[in-house]
Amino acid sequence: MKTIKLIIAGIILFLGANSHAQVSVNVNIGTPPAWGPAGYTNVEFYYLPDLECYFDIRLSQFIYFNNGRWIRTKHLPRPYRHYDLYNGYKVVLTDYHGKTPYKYFKSHKVKYYKGYKGNPQKTIGHKQDNKKYKSYNKQNQGNNGNGHGNKKH
Repeated sequence: MKTIKLIIAGIILFLGANSHAQVSVNVNIGTPPAWGPAGYTNVEFYYLPDLECYFDIRLSQFIYFNNGRWIRTKHLPRPYRHYDLYNGYKVVLTDYHGKTPYKYFKSHKVKYYKGYKGNPQKTIGHKQDNKKYKSYNKQNQGNNGNGHGNKKH
């Protein structure tokens, strides 16, 4: 009887250890893209002034306005498919945590107008030697660059 209890206790401990390992596997979800500004943690969104759209870091999705509604997609909108994400300016939304950053679009559009440039900032990766970029580039039909980032919002 004691042996059975010990075996059951061992199985419970083993399963508990495995479930903890599974939780830690999900930590990498939402890793910022190689073209994202370096040095930010706990940020969920970038605003791209030149495109008047957002990038959701957690879901790796662009969010843009089209035909009266906000669209989420893994790829840039067709008119911007060749946009240079490395050189394009990214505003890091450090003070917003939620799911709908476009609630503040009117304010963002005025404050960070098309062509807006804040302080230069290095990106996380480099287009020449970054495997993530090459994969992302292939998926997004030619988005490239090597650039600057953002000013805190």
